[in-house]
Amino acid sequence: MSNLYERLLKKEAKMAVIGLGYVGLPIALAFARKIKVVGFDINRKRVDMMRNNEDPSNELSASEFEGCDIHFTADLEDLRDVEFFIVAVPTPIDSQNIPDLTPLLGATRTVGQVLKKNDYVVYESTVYPGCTEEDCVPLLERLSNLKFVDDFKVGYSPERINPGDKEHTLESIVKVSSGCDPESAELIAKVYELVVTAGVHRASSIKVAEAAKIIENTQRDVNIALINELSIIFNRMGINTYDVLEAAGTKWNFLKFQPGLVGGHCIGVDPYYLVYKAKELGYHAQIIDAGRFVNDSMGGYAAKQTVKRIISAGTNPADARVLVMGATFKENVTDIRNSKVSDVINELKSFSVHVDVTDPHADAGEVKHEYGYDLAPEMKGPYDAIIVAVNHSEYAAKDEHWFKSMLKPKGVLVDLKGIFRKKIKDLSYWSL
Repeated sequence: MSNLYERLLKKEAKMAVIGLGYVGLPIALAFARKIKVVGFDINRKRVDMMRNNEDPSNELSASEFEGCDIHFTADLEDLRDVEFFIVAVPTPIDSQNIPDLTPLLGATRTVGQVLKKNDYVVYESTVYPGCTEEDCVPLLERLSNLKFVDDFKVGYSPERINPGDKEHTLESIVKVSSGCDPESAELIAKVYELVVTAGVHRASSIKVAEAAKIIENTQRDVNIALINELSIIFNRMGINTYDVLEAAGTKWNFLKFQPGLVGGHCIGVDPYYLVYKAKELGYHAQIIDAGRFVNDSMGGYAAKQTVKRIISAGTNPADARVLVMGATFKENVTDIRNSKVSDVINELKSFSVHVDVTDPHADAGEVKHEYGYDLAPEMKGPYDAIIVAVNHSEYAAKDEHWFKSMLKPKGVLVDLKGIFRKKIKDLSYWSL
C-alpha cells in the first residue's frame, strides 16, 4: 500500500471523487491538476455540464476545468480501476431534524461495489463522530467481502469549503485529515498535501476528525443564536442591535458575530447531527438544542415584526404587499438548500399577506420545486414593506431613493442583515 502515493503521482493509479457538488467538484479539479482523477456523480445531467466545462453550482469558471486530467462519469464501471476514493456527498437532515444518511450510504454502496484489496476510501461529508466506522465501514465490508484495515483502509478529512468565498479556498485553508491506522493516516495526509498549500493537520483518529468538523459549525451556530436572542431583547428595549455590537466590539476579546437567518447545509444542519448522537448516548445537548431553536425561529420572528409594522401603518395584512429580496441561503451564491428565507415567506403568507420574492442568483424552477413558491419576474411597487433577506451585492448597491420609489408613503424597509444601517434617513426602518 505504501507505494500508492508514488503510483498516484506517476498517474499509474487513479483517484475518484464521488459526488461533484460545491464541495466535490473543486476537490476533483484541484487533484486533477496533479494526478489522474475520475469525477463521479449519479446525476447524468450534471455530468454532461461538467464535461462541457460548466459548474452546475455556478461557483467555478470554465477556465478552472482547463489543464485537468479528469474523466466525468455517472457509470459505475469507470470506477473499477480506481484505488483511492474520496466521498463528498451532502449529509442533510429530514423534516424531523434527524440525520438523513441516504446520500452518504448510497455513495458508500457505489464504492463498496467496486472496492478492491489495498484500496483507500476517504470521507469528507460532515457526520457525527463514529459515523464513518459504525455506519459506512460495515457496508463497505459487506458489499466488497473485504476486511477493514487488513484489506482496505478508510480515512476522514472534513471539507472546509465556503461557498461564494474566493479568499478561503481549498488550497488556502488548513485541512484536517485522519486514517484508520498510522500508515493510512500518513498516506492520506500526504495525498491532501498535493493540493492544500496551507498544510494538513493530522488528527489522532477518524472520530477526532469527525468531531472537529462538527464542532466548528456548532460553535458558530451557538454564538449566532446568542446574538439573535440579544437582538430580540434589544428590539423590546428599543435599541439597535448593530449599534450595541459596534460598541461592544471595541473590546479586544469580544467575538464579532451578527444576528440573522441561519440556513444552508452546514451551520443550520450539522449541530443536529451532534444532538442526535448525544441523545443516542443518553445525553440531552441543552445549549446546542437551544441555539438551534432560537436560530430556526428567526424567520418567523422577522416576518411577525414586519406584519406588526404594516398594521401600525394602518394597513390590514390581507391587503398588504410585501417584497422579499433574496431566496438563497447566503449572499452571492445560487444555492437555495435549507434557505431560511422560506420561513419568512411562509409566516407572511399565514397572515394572508401578498408576497413577491426576487433573487438575481436563484433558479426559479429550483425554488418552485424546493419551496413551492414562484420568483417574481420583476419588482412592481408600491409595497407596504420590503424585506432585504439576503445581502447580495446587487441589493447592497441600492440606495434610499430606490427603496422610497418602491414603497408606499408609510412603507417599511426591513433589513435583516443591517446593511443599510446609517444609510436610511427618512424611511421607516427596522433591522434585527
